Amino acid sequence: MPVDHCAGCISLRESCRGEQVHGLELIETVAAWRFHIASNAPVRELDESSVTCVLLRRALVAGVLAYRESGQAERLFISVDDLNDWIGCLGGHPQAITPNFDRLADSGVLFTNAHCPAPACNPSRGAIMTGISPHVSGLYDNRQSMRGQMPDAELLPRYFSSHGYWAAGSGKILHYFIDAESWDEYYPPKQTEDPFPRTYYPKKRPVSLPRGGPWQYVETDWAALDVTDEEFGGDWLVSHWIGEQLSKTHDKPFFLACGIYRPHEPWFVPEKYFEPFPLEEIQLPPGYLENDLDDLPPAGKERGPNRYFPHIREQGQWKQGIQGYLASIYFADTMLGRVLDALENGPNKDNTIVVLWSDHGWHLGEKEHWQKYTGWRVCTRVPLMMRVPKGAPGLPDGTEAGTICDAPVNLLSLFPTLTQLSGLPDKATNDGPSLLPLLKTPDAEWPHASITYLGRPGNFGVSGRRFRYIHYDNGDEELYDIETDRYEWNNLASKAEFAEQIADLKAYLPKTFAEYANNNSGASLPDLPWSPFDGETKLVSQPRGDELEVRISNKAGQPVKVFCVDDHGNVQPYGTLETEWSKPYQTRTGEIWLIHDADGHPLGHFTVGNEPAHAIVPSATE
Repeated sequence: MPVDHCAGCISLRESCRGEQVHGLELIETVAAWRFHIASNAPVRELDESSVTCVLLRRALVAGVLAYRESGQAERLFISVDDLNDWIGCLGGHPQAITPNFDRLADSGVLFTNAHCPAPACNPSRGAIMTGISPHVSGLYDNRQSMRGQMPDAELLPRYFSSHGYWAAGSGKILHYFIDAESWDEYYPPKQTEDPFPRTYYPKKRPVSLPRGGPWQYVETDWAALDVTDEEFGGDWLVSHWIGEQLSKTHDKPFFLACGIYRPHEPWFVPEKYFEPFPLEEIQLPPGYLENDLDDLPPAGKERGPNRYFPHIREQGQWKQGIQGYLASIYFADTMLGRVLDALENGPNKDNTIVVLWSDHGWHLGEKEHWQKYTGWRVCTRVPLMMRVPKGAPGLPDGTEAGTICDAPVNLLSLFPTLTQLSGLPDKATNDGPSLLPLLKTPDAEWPHASITYLGRPGNFGVSGRRFRYIHYDNGDEELYDIETDRYEWNNLASKAEFAEQIADLKAYLPKTFAEYANNNSGASLPDLPWSPFDGETKLVSQPRGDELEVRISNKAGQPVKVFCVDDHGNVQPYGTLETEWSKPYQTRTGEIWLIHDADGHPLGHFTVGNEPAHAIVPSATE
């Protein structure tokens, strides 16, 4: 007998016939067909097929309700940029003010021996968001393009979105781009490919630290700003948007990523965050030791000292820099508090997994180094904390508040951990082990070490539960006993009695390493002429022909914003390009690429020719 069935219900019935459909599978299916279920279209006549359809509808709705009532529908994924262990729960610096980091750690599991995949933003974030290790992808440093190395990799938000979640984010999650196709929604809008909302910066810069030369990152500077949090914008706007999403009831489970940029440089934050740290009371980093380089091998001595630290000391700015870092951490902590408050005061309080991590640590003089890019613990060790409410498919009992785990873990494990907690299929390309066993039993046997890849194949750090091993591509080695030498002041690698510990840690290393390829280099390409802004010419593109690639390199000495002009004179934003960085852009002959400074003032433009080219944004002095 004839029956009214929409195509979606027929598809559902056929795909589910003869199989047991579980709650998680149901919610994934509902995500695709929820409009059919919500309509509840009438059935004129009932036969076996129509009864199946009605029962299926009811089962699907019941599955959604049961899944939500189970307490596990949402994931809040919080990243903090350039944060080392200077938070209260990790005991990194005695003057740090971090009540919100500490309360999150107290509410779940704090991993005290967590390490980054790489000590730089791009390879670390690329590995976290794809689950693919640097030694497999070949993404080792900041000068490479993530998509150049992994053009087809599925990111964490896209994986969740493909399984019925609403995937949204705000702030810096990837390295200065959004990867629009990986998200359902983003703030700022994903089409801009610029993850940074409006942020107040001083007009005249530098403020505190004079530039020592073109080698110095223009953002290495610090100052207390006479603005409110809202006037400052930046992370305040990110936390505001994330808070709005946490305050809503959503029709789909969500994967929500919050990228807090501070304490990334520049250490400009409202002055109230500087006030608890009077300059005369600032304490030096507890891990600093004069003559700490004496027992390092040549490669370690080369990697330790850089031009930043002596320049900062010569300018009398060491304590000011520490003050700026502490103030920026305090600001980041306050923004985290806004997010946590929104969660706790909203409808998603009891059914949200919370994960917080930092992409890598930071030196403030330890090993005569300033910045990142090293294999020492101050740079590889990162905050990592997870809170799982009861009811997660992979962890029905949830996590126990106040739990400490000292197993050597890596942020590469976040992708497989979240999929297992969600009951989603394991992803074959994930290279890290799931942390689920440690979330269940923090002192469980953990047959893994944590490997951090240091910029090139053959350079790496290996963290065990007690010992840490660093290897350089020239064969130089370092070994530290963290139990007795927290700050890695005593290199044990040359002592025969520790050969077994070195061998044990080397056994965790992969057999092969992907080669390094700088796919962002434009050295072999012809230069594209630069046209300075004249204030008069109306820019209109005349695109023609097939797509080609132009690599834009920023030599302006400041971050710039990149725009493509269309054939009507409208501009499409393509995000921020940091100083000394380069990115490939797909374009066509006759298209115009407009460059603004960070404040929105036009600097000049390029007009694409008939072949791939290298477009160099010059410094203001050229």
